[in-house]
Amino acid sequence: MNETPHPEDGLRSTLTRMVRTLRDVAENRVELFLVEWREQRLQLVELLLLLLVGTVCALMALFMATLALVAIFWNTHPVLVLTLIILVYAGMAVVAFGMLNSRLRRWRAFDATLEQIKKDQACFKEKS
Repeated sequence: MNETPHPEDGLRSTLTRMVRTLRDVAENRVELFLVEWREQRLQLVELLLLLLVGTVCALMALFMATLALVAIFWNTHPVLVLTLIILVYAGMAVVAFGMLNSRLRRWRAFDATLEQIKKDQACFKEKS
């Protein structure tokens, strides 16, 4: 009883292995994406909480500093002091929004997932 393998069996097993490999690669990429999604979500919540706390504290400090300066110079130069305070606040706002804009432009979410997909594409291009 000599059984010779049929060419169809070899092709079928090769296709089956290829489909399994592609499925494993896809599962791996999805898992990586989900891990990064959780990390990004936690990082965003943390940043928003810090932003909220920092903003409230900064506003309270600015309000108290403004009241103190106005009270100190009320009898001599109230308009000048209020004008200078407004200019300082406006300058600080411009700097803060400029820094925010810069960071938002540099922010790249899901870097590891995108990098891995690029590597996968390069690998498939080499083999085809």
